[in-house]
Amino acid sequence: MKIALVHDHLNQIGGAEKVLFCFNKIFPQAPIYTLIYDQKRLNDFFKDLNIQTSFIQNLPWAFSKFKWYLPLMPSAIEQLNLNNYDVVLSDASAFAKGVITKPGSIHVCYCHTPTRYLWTDTHNYIEEVTKNKVIKKVLPLILNQLRSWDQSAAQRVDYFIANSNFVAQRIKKYYHKDSHVIYPPVEVEKFKIQPKQDKYFLIVSRLRPYKKVDLAIKAFNRLRMPLKIIGVGEEEAKLKKIAKDNIEFLGGVSDKVKAQYMARAQALIHPQEEDFGITAVESMAAGRPVIAYKAGGAMETVKAGETGVFFNEPTWESLTEAVIRFNPQDFSSRVIQEHAQQFSRERFEKEIKDFIHRAWQDKLI
Repeated sequence: MKIALVHDHLNQIGGAEKVLFCFNKIFPQAPIYTLIYDQKRLNDFFKDLNIQTSFIQNLPWAFSKFKWYLPLMPSAIEQLNLNNYDVVLSDASAFAKGVITKPGSIHVCYCHTPTRYLWTDTHNYIEEVTKNKVIKKVLPLILNQLRSWDQSAAQRVDYFIANSNFVAQRIKKYYHKDSHVIYPPVEVEKFKIQPKQDKYFLIVSRLRPYKKVDLAIKAFNRLRMPLKIIGVGEEEAKLKKIAKDNIEFLGGVSDKVKAQYMARAQALIHPQEEDFGITAVESMAAGRPVIAYKAGGAMETVKAGETGVFFNEPTWESLTEAVIRFNPQDFSSRVIQEHAQQFSRERFEKEIKDFIHRAWQDKLI
C-alpha cells in the first residue's frame, strides 16, 4: 500500500500543519504534495522530508503574494501527479481535497473545514482582504467560480474525516457528504499544572479578524483586569491602538513559554467560533478553565461548569458578563487536566491509522 500526503500550502505553522506532522509520523515514507513550501518561514518544522510542490512554487512572489494566485490554485492542485499511490490522505481546509487520484485508489480527506472564504465567511472575507474598489468588484466573481470548483472537487473524496462534529455538519451541508469525526492531536503532555495562578487572563491566538481578539480587548478595557495576549498577525497594530494599559501584547513565544503562561492564568479567553479549537484544549491540559463563546468546536471540548464557562453572544458585553461571573475557585485543575487527555496525539495517531487500514481493507474486499 503506497501512501501520499497532500496539504494545502506550507507557509505557516498552525493546527493543520501539526496534523500533517502527525500524518508524517504515522506514514514516514509518504511524500508530501502541496501548492507551495516556504522553507525559510517554517524553519526546521518539515526539514529533510520529501516535499513535492506545484508550479506556483516557481512563480514570482509566490511566497510574499501567495493570494495573488488564488485563481490558479485549482489547476495547480489538479496537476499534482498521484498516479503511483494506492492511498491519498489529504489534510485540507481549502484546495488539497481537489487532487485527482487514479482509479482503484482511495482518497481520504481530513477536513478542518469546508473552505471558509468560499462558504461561511465569504462576505467578511471580501471586506477584509482589500480596500481596493476594483478588486472588491472582481473578487466575488472569482470566489463564485472557486465555490463551484470546490463543491465539485469534494465529490472526488472517497472518505471524509471531520475534525469535529461541528465541521461534519458543514461538510454535509456544503458538500452533501457524510464524514467520520476524529478530533485533531493536542500535545497535552507538554502542559503541567502550576499550584498558584497570577491575576491575569490570557488569549493565545493569531491576530486576524475572525479570531475576534478585538472583542476581548473591548471587554477588558472596561473590566480593567489584566489581560495578556500571545500571538502575532496583520491586526496587531490596530489592536494595540485600541488596548488600554491593562492589556499586554507578548508577541510570538515558544511552546514552552506559552505553556507556562497558560498554567499561571486565571483562565483562557476564547472569544471566537473555531472549527475545533486546539488552544482551548491546551489551556485545559494545563489545568486552567476556558471562558469561551458558545459556538463551534468549543461546545465539544469545554464542559460548562467543569472545565470552563460559556458566553452566549459574540459581543464584548456578553464576554464581560461571563468574566464577572467567573470564579476560579469553582474549578479543579486536576479534573480539567484529566478531561483534556482524551484529545492526545497518541489517540489521534491510533484512530487515523485504524481508519486508513479499515478503508483499505474495505477496498480489497
